[in-house]
Amino acid sequence: MPIFEYRALTTTGKQNKGIIDADTARDARTKLRSDHLHVTDMWETGKKARDDRAKSKVGAAPEKRRFLRLPRLERKVKVRDLATFTRQFSTLLRSGIQQVEAMRALVEQCEDRDFETVLRNIKEEITSGNNLAEAMAKHPRYFSDLYVNMVKAGEASGNLDAVLVRVAEYLQKQASLRGKVKAALTYPSIMVVVGVAVVIFLMSYVVPKITAVLTDSGKPLPFVTEVLISISGFVQDFWWVLLLVAVSSYILLKTMLKTEAGRVKFDGFLLRMPLFGQLFTKQAIARFSMTFSTLLKSGLPALDSLKIVSLVVNNARLTQVINDIHTRIIEGADIATPIKKSRVFPPMVGYMIAVGEQSGELEDILDRIAESYEEELDLSIQRLTAMIEPIIIVLLAVVVGFIIAAVLLPLLDFSEG
Repeated sequence: MPIFEYRALTTTGKQNKGIIDADTARDARTKLRSDHLHVTDMWETGKKARDDRAKSKVGAAPEKRRFLRLPRLERKVKVRDLATFTRQFSTLLRSGIQQVEAMRALVEQCEDRDFETVLRNIKEEITSGNNLAEAMAKHPRYFSDLYVNMVKAGEASGNLDAVLVRVAEYLQKQASLRGKVKAALTYPSIMVVVGVAVVIFLMSYVVPKITAVLTDSGKPLPFVTEVLISISGFVQDFWWVLLLVAVSSYILLKTMLKTEAGRVKFDGFLLRMPLFGQLFTKQAIARFSMTFSTLLKSGLPALDSLKIVSLVVNNARLTQVINDIHTRIIEGADIATPIKKSRVFPPMVGYMIAVGEQSGELEDILDRIAESYEEELDLSIQRLTAMIEPIIIVLLAVVVGFIIAAVLLPLLDFSEG
């Protein structure tokens, strides 16, 4: 069943936008009239509809709407919103409601217009006879490979509602994990940006006015003041060089990250860098363990699970290690041995996974590893925040102190003279 977007006026003259599914545009207008809406504009959504319109207008004049409407930026649904949808979907299925009816209920309460369109498409796919995993796979911006494969495993085992609960819990934990790291990096980033902005303002606007007075006096200036004047003059005269270096460095970094080798080197550096390296490492290990455990609990084989985990760890160096583990397992090795030799995972992780393989409780062991590293991540964030704040304050104090000393020293010499 096609899906239409519309603009309409209410009985009070208020503008209204929305989405509706109907067999034809005429049926859609009839439905909207029954809701006391006067349709002013309507068009069919989705790639198929655009392709059909393009084919039907071969040789015809271009459609004006295509040039007047700005392109919409592609985006993903928020992880927490997706977790909420998944949990609600599981609850409806567990209550005995059929997939189509459950999806209809979720469509009616969806507040995100783009996500509502996706859910309507999925509902129509299910109604047409496709299974849920196939329908979700057509929307990779919203449903990742991990999500689709877990739904596929849930449908095959007949435990879709239980699998969806695991997916929701996983998404919630991932959002929490990402939020912790982001919070740890936000505060020092803001302090650095503000500090650099203040120093640039002082060096390019305040200091030149003061040093101009000191220079006009004709008296010899202290070495510190001479250094300050040189730095201030360079900032004033060659600010474009600094800007060019910053932009060039950014472009070079982006170009490097587009190559596989460059991405591996950069992500490897992130795991080894001072202060923040342990933070990124613990986040990556917690994410690996949590994802691997969730997939195994959903009934996916270890090899398939590792392949999916390599796509979602969001670190090219760790992805390289996981792919190596996958290859070694195919050759007959266990999971623990290549993990121990990777130099990315700490030895404790390798030994715990070895115990899990031998005891047949690998999923539970992975859960314990994830919980352990989440706790360590919390402690690392607290230590990092407590450590980096005074470091930044001291660095800024040294810079500002240097500027003040360079200005005050010649003033004191003048007053004494």
